[in-house]
Amino acid sequence: QDQLVESGGGSVQAGGSLRLSCTASAPTFRRYTFGWFRQAPGKEREFVAAQTWIANSVYYGDSVKGRFTISRDSAKNVVFLQMNSLKREDTAVYYCAATTFNGDSSYYYQGGTYACWGQGTQVTVSS
Repeated sequence: QDQLVESGGGSVQAGGSLRLSCTASAPTFRRYTFGWFRQAPGKEREFVAAQTWIANSVYYGDSVKGRFTISRDSAKNVVFLQMNSLKREDTAVYYCAATTFNGDSSYYYQGGTYACWGQGTQVTVSS
């Protein structure tokens, strides 16, 4: 079964950086669009970033634009989320997700577009 495994979460002080990784188990993931979502306690799941496999187009949620960067190493089946200038409000469980969908970019912001999800990794930002 195709799987996604996140790593790189942890605790950091506000203003610091973390890099999350999402490793895909199957080569077929090279043709997937990958997304990162997060969910804080008591809050709804929030779109963070996405990168398509066609044209490597990238999309970001408004709250992370200019601070987070999504990238991928297709040869190694790994997707990264570089998080800089972290804030307390970035504290959440971060999930990697993948989809074969290729179309209207508005769908990449929606969790329902993604069929495959990782187990999540905790990011805690303290002041």
